[in-house]
Amino acid sequence: MPDSTRPLRKLGFLTIGLFDPADPAAGHQSTLQIIELGEQLGFDSAWLRHRHLQFGISSPVAVMAAASQRTSRIELGTAVTPLGWENPLRLAEDLATVDVLAGGRINPGLSVGEPMHYDTVKHELYPDSSDLEDFSYTRVDRLARLIAGEKVRDFSGKQGVVEEYSNRVEPHSPGLRNRLWYGAASLKSAVWAGANGFNLLSSSVVFPEADQGPDFARIQQSQIRAYREAAATSAQNGPARVSQGLVVIPTDSASPAQREKYQRYVEERTPRTRAPQGPKRMLFAPDLIGTSDELAEQLYAHAGFQEVDEVAFALPFSFDHEDYVQILTDIAGKLGPALGWTPAEPRKSQDGDHSPS
Repeated sequence: MPDSTRPLRKLGFLTIGLFDPADPAAGHQSTLQIIELGEQLGFDSAWLRHRHLQFGISSPVAVMAAASQRTSRIELGTAVTPLGWENPLRLAEDLATVDVLAGGRINPGLSVGEPMHYDTVKHELYPDSSDLEDFSYTRVDRLARLIAGEKVRDFSGKQGVVEEYSNRVEPHSPGLRNRLWYGAASLKSAVWAGANGFNLLSSSVVFPEADQGPDFARIQQSQIRAYREAAATSAQNGPARVSQGLVVIPTDSASPAQREKYQRYVEERTPRTRAPQGPKRMLFAPDLIGTSDELAEQLYAHAGFQEVDEVAFALPFSFDHEDYVQILTDIAGKLGPALGWTPAEPRKSQDGDHSPS
């Protein structure tokens, strides 16, 4: 087993939260149960993918609110919320509300850019302003300022007998601004995130520079280093945390049928990792599969992993609930400790008590 000079400090997982459109409640309940299991296993964080007009989590804020009342310690995040679909003022209110309910455990991950398949939805999303919307970094900067408590308007104070108005987003949740993350897949976005006081979510997708070859790990490493350099010279206050998210599938306690299923999943997805895809030259990371000892060796050799002390391993798409239980149990019990991670203390509560401590 290789040695690491940087023991893994925080271990999280990421789920897409799939559901059957004929019975969506079951899938959402499964996601909440997986988050509860993550807390029991000592994970530091659980992250939700954001999916619009698909059979995944369309409202991670609502799911985080529900999860916050079933857990007491584990941090809850989004990876990521595409702001092209959001009104920053309304989203700031929702995130602050959930953060207050969760006791300061929310980690919103964000991205900007035109919504996917925008031409098919803009007539409903922005019927009167679809050609005027600004999908640049300005949108996420506005959200950050509102969450930080900057003034929205000059009007405030009491009006009449009962009504009282604020000039900032309410509720205000101190500390939430420092827990905003940006999902960057390009060098430009990584530098922007560092210069503007965001933590960095680095996932299983990168956009190489024109002079870079198809070496995912080295590209990711260069982006993380550029982010840290920008953050170090920035006037913005912030902790400059970096989290890596790869698809990692331990097979230690998997059944033979599960191992066969997992291997088939990886083999079907591997061809797309061999060269950049599409006009934007999107490059995918290979999925990692094997025993925890084998995975630890692969991760220690990964140039991107060498740069971080936090991870949020992505759960594979389209697996069954029992598969996720096995994968999370092996990650927490075998792979995490092999990477130098120590599980968090389990919460102490009586049976049936889902209220935060």
